[in-house]
Amino acid sequence: MTTVLVIGAGGVFGSRLAEGLLRDGFTVIVAGRDRDRAEAVAARLAAGLGAAFSSVALDTQTVTPDALIATGATIVADMAGPFQGAEPTTARAAIAAGLHYVDLADARDFVCGFATLDAAARAAGVVALSGCSSTPALSNAVLDHLTNGWTEIVSVEAAISPGARAPRGLSVMQAILSWLGRPVRVFEGGRWTERPGWSGLYLRDFDAAGRRRVSLCETPDLDLFESRFRPRERALFLAGLEPAPAHLQAWALGLLVRMFRFDPVPLARPLLALSGLHSVTGSDQGAMRVAAYGRDGEGRAVRAVWRLTAPPGIGPVTPSLPALAVIKAIAAGRVAPGATACVGLLSLEDIVAEMRRHGLVTETKVERGAIHARAIGEAFDSLPAAIQDLHETPGRSVWRGEATTKGASNALAAIAARIVGFPSTQANCSVEVSIDADGDRSIWRRRIGGHAFCSVLSRPRPGGRVSERFGPLTMELVLTPRDGWLIYEVTGWRVGPLPLPRALAPRTKTHEEVDGQGRFVFDVEIAAPLIGRLVRYRGWLQRVS
Repeated sequence: MTTVLVIGAGGVFGSRLAEGLLRDGFTVIVAGRDRDRAEAVAARLAAGLGAAFSSVALDTQTVTPDALIATGATIVADMAGPFQGAEPTTARAAIAAGLHYVDLADARDFVCGFATLDAAARAAGVVALSGCSSTPALSNAVLDHLTNGWTEIVSVEAAISPGARAPRGLSVMQAILSWLGRPVRVFEGGRWTERPGWSGLYLRDFDAAGRRRVSLCETPDLDLFESRFRPRERALFLAGLEPAPAHLQAWALGLLVRMFRFDPVPLARPLLALSGLHSVTGSDQGAMRVAAYGRDGEGRAVRAVWRLTAPPGIGPVTPSLPALAVIKAIAAGRVAPGATACVGLLSLEDIVAEMRRHGLVTETKVERGAIHARAIGEAFDSLPAAIQDLHETPGRSVWRGEATTKGASNALAAIAARIVGFPSTQANCSVEVSIDADGDRSIWRRRIGGHAFCSVLSRPRPGGRVSERFGPLTMELVLTPRDGWLIYEVTGWRVGPLPLPRALAPRTKTHEEVDGQGRFVFDVEIAAPLIGRLVRYRGWLQRVS
């Protein structure tokens, strides 16, 4: 029988791990900073589970190999934290003692620097794993599953949003405050840059848990996502608080930290108390979302989203489940000796198998990543390759070519055309179109003969329906493949959310085709009732980047 020493078993996550280990037949030893506290934790767990726990006094700051050997454990599980700014003292002691080691660290430097212990772990013949938690173990296992067989990854993202009444320990609060409002290194726009921690107010759909605000979070995944999956454009890890006012307050505190450059960590205790006041409102469902966007094995744009929903009161068990799964794998001899972050070692099914016991619900959705493909459906694949390529290229792409343009048909139409940025009459002028597609929308930035204008395509719906926004004006379009052409028709328009009379909607004669050289060809004419032609431009494009 394998004996596991659980350091921090009295905490939110350590207690869940101890319970899971006991249920699965492991012997558990509870460790705390002093003997009285360790015995109290052991007694509390024993009363709740109806089983006896032994206990020892250990201080992770001064623990020695001999002290670990004396416990009789074969695996050391450090659930204590915080790991931000800490040295891997316990891991070193465990390796020197010849014991396996796992932890729940989510500190970026701690986890990403853990491999410096690899040589020692291999020499000792033991396994030492860091980050056996929701991040990075679970998030990476999900992405391994989602992107399996893909030919290109453009962007990856993970987001966590605990329930409003999820217990929050002091060490967790201190960890968050250690990077809130401070520079966080992140891979975005195809390069490494810095952004403030907890910046951005992203709105993400967590399915049954609803749409929630999340912001940039400092975790090991910011490095591991980039190094393991090599996304072309972006790798993000986001986190949120429930209810929404609590999240906005954390965002505002980050803004104050940036403005006045103070250390918010001393505020951990009062902020922990404040979070308790928020717990009476908001959803108590915990949630996690992991998404990837790129090209599948057939070269088609694809996006995949995995979601986890935790019933009220169950969410806090989630971070302990990867640790439980990997301890089982170590005990079974399925993990090779060495020290590393806990990524690429567990399959998603290994962790999901533990989730099922607790009523945690997961779902995976995979769909076409191109707006045109989702709107048009199967008929999109019948279009010529050049048309498919332009609309299905994920991420950022740049296309160049030539065009001939006809400007507005009269002075009044010219005023309207100038507001939008439509070109005037020109022959054989240069064209550049840059497209930024993220699966939810495509931003088209056009420059035709020195005239620049922009539109945003979004909201693909069945029947070929999409929306295209030019500034405050949004056109409702229907896309129809016909005889190798893709035809565009305006079916409605609005200003912001306000619909406008259809009889006054702009008219368009627009189609896309392919010329004899296999190039993408566009032919666009836009007119307005009572005004006349605003612009017509026809030309070709080829991809340059």
